Amino acid sequence: MDGENAGGKTLEMIAARAFPAAAGLVDVVDFLNKALKREGYVFGVSKAGDKMTMTVYRTDSKETCD
Repeated sequence: MDGENAGGKTLEMIAARAFPAAAGLVDVVDFLNKALKREGYVFGVSKAGDKMTMTVYRTDSKETCD
């Protein structure tokens, strides 16, 4: 699903994959968001039952570092 987030940026879903639920996946997603946000990537994680789904998005803009 593609769409617009609260900041007005368009998100393009690149991929999604389900894994067995593991608390560490949330830490991995947090790390990836911090490391790659400036490159225009956003990662999400959701849990349903005993599965967690990690989703990779591409935003329409890159952040610049000053």
